[in-house]
Amino acid sequence: MSAGLAAADRLEVAPDGETSPWRTELDRLWARGRAFLGTDLAIMGGAMTWVSERNLVAAISNAGGFGVIASGAMPPGLLAEEIAATAALTKKPFGVNLITMHPQLTELIDVCTAQRVGHVVLAGGIPSGAAIEQIRNGGARVVCFAPALVIAKKLVRMGADAIVIEGSEAGGHIGPVSTAVLAQEVLPHVAAVPVFVAGGIGRGEAMLSYLDMGASGVQLGTRFVCAHESIAHPHFKRAFIRAAARDAMPSPQLDVRFPVIPVRALANPATERFRAIQREVIDRFHRGELSQKEAQLEIEHFWAGALRKAVIDGDIEGGSLMAGQSVGMVTREQSTNEILGELIDQAVATLAGRACRFGRSPQFFGSAEGQGPDG
Repeated sequence: MSAGLAAADRLEVAPDGETSPWRTELDRLWARGRAFLGTDLAIMGGAMTWVSERNLVAAISNAGGFGVIASGAMPPGLLAEEIAATAALTKKPFGVNLITMHPQLTELIDVCTAQRVGHVVLAGGIPSGAAIEQIRNGGARVVCFAPALVIAKKLVRMGADAIVIEGSEAGGHIGPVSTAVLAQEVLPHVAAVPVFVAGGIGRGEAMLSYLDMGASGVQLGTRFVCAHESIAHPHFKRAFIRAAARDAMPSPQLDVRFPVIPVRALANPATERFRAIQREVIDRFHRGELSQKEAQLEIEHFWAGALRKAVIDGDIEGGSLMAGQSVGMVTREQSTNEILGELIDQAVATLAGRACRFGRSPQFFGSAEGQGPDG
């Protein structure tokens, strides 16, 4: 057993039964994220279409995290039903992820307002100022994804209440920059709002490292796919459990006129079919059969349909197996509570291990005395 784990075993619970000083230190590190989300843990569930529905979302929130409904291509009526069904399963806070390019985005925002959703996450592109204003006027907080520092600053000026920076290690739609680089680029320079880090996070040690850098919290998706509460098909879960990090590969964008973010998924025949679909849709655009916007939506809709085949129907050959590179850390089915508990235990063990190495109390690491001569 490592020194860190041994220390965690000794100090996880104080002799009087109170919270250990190491868990208290963790809570100090992500206090801003916890306050923003209204949760015990500043861990957001990544919104995964067909996976992040009422059961998993409620389970994450009930376990102390922050579940987020993936609305995907849902029409307003279906989203209203999903929000109501989730609220019936949990009294804890949860959010809704909306795709900015959805043709009924305004109506979806109205649904969130009517259902008193406290947090709306805008994904899939840079949102308009009107969308941000509509959400805030409805009483909800706005969370936006920023793929670069300049965009993060712009979104804050536009009224975003929090930022998520997601690196290319993530599953599904990804950007070109790794999580580690994005964190170094953004975290030192965005202090006006909470920043949550996502992409490739599978263990508590990594989570803690980003909190140390100034993140207010983290977002994880892939780790929750094989939760007992996830409705994903057993074949889909089995593919995750068998996969290694290198199996989660990004798909390319074939034409710069169609700014589709590449999709990271486990390589299978559907991966190659996506290339073919892009070529076919672009050819139809060239023939004048589709407008550019229609072509772009058709390319996106391919993944919605293919993902359902895999997640719901269990077609792991013909469907899309969207997965982040942290899939290599998914080794078995677990309860959501157990997954979150592991992350906390790993982070706490790391904090305790630091104390063993340096002979200091938790307060030392967060104090001026704990800083070196260069700060």
